[in-house]
Amino acid sequence: MQYEQKRETAIPFWRDERILRVLGQVVFVALVVFVATLIYQNMKAGLARQGISLSYAFLKNLSGFDIAETAFPYSRNSAYWQAFLIGLLNTLLVSVVGIIFSTILGVILGVARLSTNFIINRLASFYLEIIRNLSLLVFLIFWYLGVFLKLPRVKEATPWLGDIILTNRGVGIPWGIPTASFPTFRLILFLGLLFALVVFFVLREYGKRTGRAPLTLVWSFLAFLLVALIGWFVLPERPIVADLAFVKGLNLSGGKILSPEFMALTSGLVLYTAAFIGEVVRAGIQSVSKGQIEASRALGLNSFQTLRLVVFPQALRVIIPPLTSQYLNLVKNSSLAIAVGYPDVFYVSNTIQNQTGRAVEMISLVMFTYLVLSLATSALMNWYNQRIKLAER
Repeated sequence: MQYEQKRETAIPFWRDERILRVLGQVVFVALVVFVATLIYQNMKAGLARQGISLSYAFLKNLSGFDIAETAFPYSRNSAYWQAFLIGLLNTLLVSVVGIIFSTILGVILGVARLSTNFIINRLASFYLEIIRNLSLLVFLIFWYLGVFLKLPRVKEATPWLGDIILTNRGVGIPWGIPTASFPTFRLILFLGLLFALVVFFVLREYGKRTGRAPLTLVWSFLAFLLVALIGWFVLPERPIVADLAFVKGLNLSGGKILSPEFMALTSGLVLYTAAFIGEVVRAGIQSVSKGQIEASRALGLNSFQTLRLVVFPQALRVIIPPLTSQYLNLVKNSSLAIAVGYPDVFYVSNTIQNQTGRAVEMISLVMFTYLVLSLATSALMNWYNQRIKLAER
């Protein structure tokens, strides 16, 4: 009797929300697969009509073109895949350098935006409002044509800040040349890194046990620096000798020569992205209640200690999610390197495409590359966001 009543009151599967949710997801996935298959078949048929088959074997062929800036030895006798790899490394270089310096400048601008000093506050506000309302493409072209290509010619160049040479052919900065003792020094640096990690974890445990917050990162860096300095002076010869840039004919030689294209792209992305990061930092700081700041002042903390120990740890929980978006924008905006002639992955891929006619293959490689870079950046930032979020009870 009870069994018959349960059967009568059972919900039909076409009205069961749990089953309908699963069916909805299955139908959606099937629809996506169907549309993707349709697009692929249409693309394949279009290529077949032109006598082209979808293949990436052409990447093994000789490239036949030069690249101005390379991370490893490359010539026009190298393969297409090596040219693509150089473009990828150039994109990674611009992205990493841009993220680091835009973060530093963005934090400074965000804090300056909230400064009680009228001049600093107004200057930061003016910069943020101007840069954020510009077109990035127009800004990069102006920065390249109107700034770096207008620097003094090589013969008229004069050292700036000591040994830095600014010219329209590039920026020459001091660099180092490894000597025979550099491999030993590299091992010492590795030991210094291990020592710095030990100092970091010891100070972090000390802070948890005592309730104090020592400058963990600062002391860890100083520990690494101490080991590096000991190794530097103990070794019989200097592991690295200075190599200064100098004018040679109509060009620069020695040191490290940073091309106008690299400088324009990297500095332009830094200046542009830092304006958005500055607003993110400002909003994060303002999300911390004034009572927290007043309480820290009552405990005798100065402004820097209040910012480091009270404000920023709480503001980071608000800053990190939108900051991740700005990092992703910077990585993807690096594709505008083609506007200033910097050989990034998109620029090199475009050259390969023009030579081989393999538009579908090259565009798919570029899309996959930026997808992987974006997912890696998101994964790293999401991991950090999980580390700093409030623990719920």
